[in-house]
Amino acid sequence: MNTPSPSGSTPTVLLVHGAFADAGSWSGVVAELQSDGIPVVAPPNELRGLASDAAYIASVASQLDGPVVLAGHSYGGAVISVAGAAENVVGLVYVAAYVTEEGESLAELQDRYPLSPLGGSLVEHRYPVAGGDPAVEFTIAADAFPEIFAADVPAEKTEVLAVAQRPLTAAAFTEKAAVAAWRSKPSWALVAGADQAINPDVQRFGAERAGATTVEVEGASHAVAVSRPKEVADVIREAVRATS
Repeated sequence: MNTPSPSGSTPTVLLVHGAFADAGSWSGVVAELQSDGIPVVAPPNELRGLASDAAYIASVASQLDGPVVLAGHSYGGAVISVAGAAENVVGLVYVAAYVTEEGESLAELQDRYPLSPLGGSLVEHRYPVAGGDPAVEFTIAADAFPEIFAADVPAEKTEVLAVAQRPLTAAAFTEKAAVAAWRSKPSWALVAGADQAINPDVQRFGAERAGATTVEVEGASHAVAVSRPKEVADVIREAVRATS
């Protein structure tokens, strides 16, 4: 369902990073979009839980003037599936991402297919919670990070990415999505063909279920936004054109 944006203006692209990354992972994509004059913002994703993260991203989107296209990488895909219900969101772009259904958790979606090598490479940490017991969060073991997350990224970059990881709370894996915005908003998807963090079959299934316009980048790692920023930006450009 590719409908024009309400105002007819160029949508702002709001980029949502996933687990084990930060907004800087979008830097190449930001440069590509800005070179075309496309307005873009890349706020932090708190990675503290699906409902709270989606509420924050939805609040950022709702404060932007005019229509918004949300683009989510990895866990950020689940976030935009919920946050995309915001009234001024006109399109969704999934980049090597989870595309969750209403009432579905990441774990339930992931368990439809064989698990990726990611699970065996997670390191558990604890963090304080006001008024409660410490909660669990995960990062990827530094020695496994290049192969799991960024196999097609130069070594000097992966060394930086590995130590700059932002951890994801364990609760995010089992929290169920309150809504699936792709049921009422047009969507696009990029599948990373050599992803070792999210099984590409999980990405393909979610994209097909959502009716997303999909491209697959052969040989791309989970860090496809870092390694292939033009290909990622091209999909986002298509979404912007279709919703302008």
